[in-house]
Amino acid sequence: MSKLERLLKLLAVLLDTAIPLSAGDLRQRIGGYPDVDATFRRTFERDKDDLRSMGVTIRVASVPGTEPPIDGYIVDQDEYAGQDPGLTPEELAALHLAAALVRADELGDDAFWKLGGTGEIDTEPSGSMGAISSTEEAGVLHSAIAERRVASFTYLGVERALEPARMSFTRGQWYVSGHDRTRGAERVFRVDRINGAITLGEPNAYERQPARGPEVVRTWELGDEDPVTARVKIDAEVALWARVHLRADEIEHLDDGSVVVRALVSNTDAFRDWVLTFLDNAEVLEPPHLRTMITDWLRETVESA
Repeated sequence: MSKLERLLKLLAVLLDTAIPLSAGDLRQRIGGYPDVDATFRRTFERDKDDLRSMGVTIRVASVPGTEPPIDGYIVDQDEYAGQDPGLTPEELAALHLAAALVRADELGDDAFWKLGGTGEIDTEPSGSMGAISSTEEAGVLHSAIAERRVASFTYLGVERALEPARMSFTRGQWYVSGHDRTRGAERVFRVDRINGAITLGEPNAYERQPARGPEVVRTWELGDEDPVTARVKIDAEVALWARVHLRADEIEHLDDGSVVVRALVSNTDAFRDWVLTFLDNAEVLEPPHLRTMITDWLRETVESA
């Protein structure tokens, strides 16, 4: 069994369980771990660290009915969220897996099917394992993507005409990205910051862009500000994220396992949100004004709490 397959099975079991499971229970259910106990423990610890570094919250709690208490593991479903894997036929399997694992509140049972699913899939979700809160705006934008309608709305006081390509759900917020006709370039918008109603144009109004593949949507690059290059140090505990999602020429590896990544920033709000997802495991090294922007924002947040 490959490491990727083992990680996927581990995540699926942790999502599916209603009670914390011990390391021994997970070893038995997943398979593919080394037979030697000491080697299994080291491999299991690395797998948990890898999932956590990719944003999966794994809770540690006592397994019910054990005395003395035995540590068990479970994924907090309310904090688990996935990004839309794309709309091409090659990625529909991942789309239906996401539909089985996560229920999008208020979007309706057919919302995921409208993104490209067909009746040819002979398996149906037996029940959702997690819940993503939604809004009327998110539902409208999902429909716009499925039907290739231009979405017109006001964002931070500017009228936008967007060819929406993908929706993502990150840290409790919906984002929509695509080609912004107003700016003539790709942009990303936080849905809750859209002012007023969203108006949709005629169906089939544009050609859908190919999915990006494994690379994440770089929200910090999709802004109207003058671009500046930032350097961010990411601790070894979460450095896997950078190795998975960024290009090799954007990463500088340090001896302690941490990395320094280079990011071209033209959206400072999105850059701040991205850096803060690492909590205290990331530090902006330069330029000074971006470092000051984040520290001032944190200080104001603490003082107003």
